Parts: sequence; C-alpha cells; structure tokens
Amino acid sequence: MKRRSALKNMGMVFGYAAATPTLLSVLQSCKEKPFYAEWAPSFFEKDKGYALAQMVDVILPKTDTPSATEVNVHVFIDKFVNEVLPEEQKGFTKLLMEKFMGKVMTESGKEDLMDIDAADLDPMLSKYLTKRTEEEEKAQEEALGQYMEAMMSGGEAELDDEIACYTFAGNVREMSIWAYKSSEYVGEEVLAYLPIPGEYVACGDVKELTGGKAWSL
Repeated sequence: MKRRSALKNMGMVFGYAAATPTLLSVLQSCKEKPFYAEWAPSFFEKDKGYALAQMVDVILPKTDTPSATEVNVHVFIDKFVNEVLPEEQKGFTKLLMEKFMGKVMTESGKEDLMDIDAADLDPMLSKYLTKRTEEEEKAQEEALGQYMEAMMSGGEAELDDEIACYTFAGNVREMSIWAYKSSEYVGEEVLAYLPIPGEYVACGDVKELTGGKAWSL
C-alpha cells in the first residue's frame, strides 16, 4: 500500500521540496524581461514553453502585483523539471503536456502553439481546474497509480486524455503558486516579511500581526 501511495503521489505533484537554492534564485528578480515568445526553455520545446508561460499568466495574471511571468515562474518550472525531476517523471510531464496542449489546439482550431493566446487557455483551465466530486478525484488517483505502477514495472499502459489534462492543469497551478510565493518580490513586497524573527506570539490575531497577510518565511 505504501508503494502504491507513493506511485500515486508521483503523478499528482512535481515534488516541490527538492528545489535547490540555485533554482530558487531564478525567481529573485522582477526586472523587465524580454517578451517570453523569444524565451528558449531548457527542457520544454520552444512552442510549449511559450504556451506554458501564457498558462501561468492566466493562472496568476498581472493585477496590482506582477504576473507569474514577470517573476519568472515559467522559467523556474522549466528549470525545475529539467534539473530536479528523475527521468521517469520528466517523461510523464511531457506526456501530460502533450495531451493538454493537444486538447488546447483542438478546441482553439489553431495549428501552431505559438499562435495561441490567453483566450484559448482560459476555458481549458476553467474546465480542468474546477473542483470535482470525491468519487471523480478518487477514480483519477487510482488511474494514475495504475499507470505509474505499470510504467515503473516496464509494462505498457494508456492514460486517459481527460485524466492527463486534469493532472497537468493541477500540477501547473500548484507549481505556479509555490514558485510565485517563493519569488523575491512577492515574498518581500506582497506577503508579510520578517527575515529576522522577533517575539513569538502563539495565538495572535493575523489581522493585527500582519494586516491579514500570510507569512513569506
């Protein structure tokens, strides 16, 4: 059972805890960057990197705070997959992205990922990030577990396109939020930031202590 649980978890998340200080440093700048259409990813193909960058900006758009791409979330995700994930998870990530982006292309009617925009991604993310029933989520976890177990044992298996799309969208959202909150600008300017902790207040009111903000560290 423990092995099966571990296999399921591999399909649901990227394993955020393994990020290194070097990778996190990618997030430590909020200076103006070249338009990300010119970005050359280290892991994803150029057109998929472009689509990923647009995807994270749909999830975390620019408001009174920077967008995801403005704090290099897309670059971080690409480097994290390339430098941290084991080979089997890299292949799984590519599979999930292929299925998700294939669905985007079909629904948009476009022939090149470099031609898609936020309007093409928004309905897809609205669909695949919608909360489902417990039964549906349990069925997805079981299907992912069976798929990963088959792959790790050298067998063959097919992963349903809808399950792949839900998994990819959820993974990118979780990764984007984690990376965004880890960036220097958001950590110091948006969240409550106290690099040198002072007194310990066990039961203080968050409104009084931080103005309602979550802690950066």
